[in-house]
Amino acid sequence: MPKTTPENHLEEDISIHIFTVSSAMVGVCLTVIGLIRVVITFGKADTVADDLLAADAFLFLLSCLLSYSALRTRSKRRMHRMERIADGIFILAMILMVVICGFITYAIALPRK
Repeated sequence: MPKTTPENHLEEDISIHIFTVSSAMVGVCLTVIGLIRVVITFGKADTVADDLLAADAFLFLLSCLLSYSALRTRSKRRMHRMERIADGIFILAMILMVVICGFITYAIALPRK
């Protein structure tokens, strides 16, 4: 059984946080896609946000899977590499989420002609 040092424990904590938040954000993306489809159906707004949210959900899923893989690996070097990639993808997905929020706000705020 591998030794658990405070540094190793902290690294596992980061992967656990990325894993849990990423999986929750996949659910958030899917919920918002459903809500946007309802808004589009009622004809209040038309936006590309639902397509972007699908891509964002995929990025969060990828981040989630990479952080899970980092937790499962036995190699410390591989764990660090996978954790960094998962972290980078997670940050990219969060930035995309903010951009999508801007699209949604813009689509809802503008009156339709």
